[in-house]
Amino acid sequence: MRRNKYSRRQFIARSLAAGIGLAAIDHMHLPDLYSRERMKFGLVTYQWGRDWDLPTLIANCEKTGYKGVELRTEHAHKVEINLNSIQREEVKKRFADSNVKCIGYGSNFEYHDPDPAKLRDNIVKTREYIKLCSDIGATGIKVKPNDLPDGVPREKTIAQIAAALNEVGRFAVDFGQVVRVEAHGNHTQELPNMKAIFEQVTQSNVRLCWNCNDTDLLPPGLEGNFSSVKRWIGDTLHVRELDSADYPYRQLFGLLSKIEYKEWILLEARTEPADRIAAMKQQKQLFDGLI
Repeated sequence: MRRNKYSRRQFIARSLAAGIGLAAIDHMHLPDLYSRERMKFGLVTYQWGRDWDLPTLIANCEKTGYKGVELRTEHAHKVEINLNSIQREEVKKRFADSNVKCIGYGSNFEYHDPDPAKLRDNIVKTREYIKLCSDIGATGIKVKPNDLPDGVPREKTIAQIAAALNEVGRFAVDFGQVVRVEAHGNHTQELPNMKAIFEQVTQSNVRLCWNCNDTDLLPPGLEGNFSSVKRWIGDTLHVRELDSADYPYRQLFGLLSKIEYKEWILLEARTEPADRIAAMKQQKQLFDGLI
């Protein structure tokens, strides 16, 4: 039986090498290497979805092949904590009736501020939005450290951020939510600092959201920085336009393949195309090519 299975794979490999199209091959028997479901593509509504109401956002994702969406805070879709229970159920149903998954909520909550009152306010508000994510059928909330303030020892701020993440992480467990920590901010986007934070994070549902920053390429380079934090990378990862020449996306996707990453790649576009639907379709085609 093992010999027959190996022969089948040999045949497929030779057929591919000979140029036979993937469409003509039985995908059910392909090795995982050829699976187009290894990673999933979605949208962060940062720029391209900022002025779409929820029905329009879902419809545009469906027509462009985006399977998931991270709802950015204070955008036109208006999914916020002021929604009552009936409205939250309506949001949940709207996603359930579509081909688009509500991955979560992209907040601006941060935990670096040395003012205890501001820190506590961010933690309390994070809890409220964790409840919202649960109510609308999402799987997590995005938060971020945003600075290592001048005049405060680096170690103190890092410990404070990690302690806050552990607190909101413990709260999120009861609601079945992931806390996604975006590599973002002044100094805190640098992966050695993210590593220092996560070395003090004890909650398994608190995960790193890789953010494709320029600082990823600082010594020891993309592969070295990726390796230093890969154990904490969670179920979402942010990319910019995949045809951008200033980030090695092909190398990044290769590193993701090595760790058998099968989660969400979310487009957090920065440009202002005249036709966003056409641009979304183009980015989806680039993603398909990369995987």
